[in-house]
Order: sequence, then structure tokens, then C-alpha cells
Amino acid sequence: MKAAVHRLSQGLRALFAFTRSADLDTARQHLTACEFDAFRSMSLPEQLHSLNVLKHVLRADAAARQELRAAALLHDVGKSRYQLALWQKTIGVLVEAFAPKFCREIKHEEKIRFWRAPFIVRQRHAAWGGEILRDCGSDAAVIWLVEHHQDDAELHQDHALHGLLASLQAADGES
Repeated sequence: MKAAVHRLSQGLRALFAFTRSADLDTARQHLTACEFDAFRSMSLPEQLHSLNVLKHVLRADAAARQELRAAALLHDVGKSRYQLALWQKTIGVLVEAFAPKFCREIKHEEKIRFWRAPFIVRQRHAAWGGEILRDCGSDAAVIWLVEHHQDDAELHQDHALHGLLASLQAADGES
């Protein structure tokens, strides 16, 4: 129930995002010029969400590493490759909750078809984000965090960045 309420509040924030503006000065402070351009390519609701994730990161650790701060702002940058309407995002979340096997099967398709787009974007945006950040010459740690932000963190418990990944996921979950 808590997850459903959380998702509903996320949806309402996205629906009314047009009433707010993103704090671009804050984003600019934590990103390279190319990363900032990538951040700007995200939809306004994604920018607001990412700034919220950064806020949670800094609330948990005011001295958070630069890589974690950048990853907080850029973890969903891959979604800018194929921006979805709010109703598409909602369908993607609902179907993934009730039919996860269906979503896993669709993610292997190469061509993004209209009705399958929400599932493919949800599954692939982390990898796309890594590609975007490689093109920017981003730090390897930022790229790794973005590419793995949807993974089960326990799969990476022996990785040097496991703690940062867990922090990113916690902040993302709060936002």
C-alpha cells in the first residue's frame, strides 16, 4: 500500500510539474557542461525528480561524493532518448507491478513501438543514460551508478561503488 501511495504522489507531482521550475543553478553546480546539457534534455518532471533525489542525497550526507551528486541528477537521463507522456509512464508502472514477466519479455525488443514504449524505456533507460554520459566523457563512477541504479544493489555488494549505489537507490526511492 505504501508503494502505491508513493507512486500516486509521484504521478501527481509529474502531472503538476508545469507549475514549477527546475533549479538549474543547483544542477549546474554539480555537473560538467555536457552533463548539464544532458540534464536539460530531460523532461521537466524528470528534472524535478532528479533535483529531489539530489536533495535526499545531501540530506543524508551533506558531504556526499561528487560522483553520487552527479549520478543523483543524471540517473534518469536515458529517458530523454524517448520521452513518454504521463499516461504512458503510468501504464508502464502499473503493468510492471502486476505483470513483471510481460515487461521483462518486451525489454528485449529492438524497435520501440508506441504501445510498448513505456516498458522498453523503463527497462533500457539506465543503459541509455550510460551511453549519453560516455559521450560526455563523464567520470566512470557516475556512468556505473547511472547504469546500475535499477539493479538489485545486493548483486553488487562486492563492488567498490556499492555504498554509493545503495545511497542513490535510497534517495531515488524517497523521491
